[in-house]
Amino acid sequence: MKRRGLWRIFRWPLLLAVLISLGLVAGLMGDGFADLFAWLALGAPLALIGWIGARLRSS
Repeated sequence: MKRRGLWRIFRWPLLLAVLISLGLVAGLMGDGFADLFAWLALGAPLALIGWIGARLRSS
């Protein structure tokens, strides 16, 4: 069995967690561009789930 480093295993979940956290803070604290960033940051995981789902169905 091939060993994987922790960064390789947890990089995407950690990056998504940071993105979501920044989106939540931006949505609560800012207006204008911050609202746009919050929408994009909070929508990114949903878009990623849809993309992965479409790839899995096509294969």
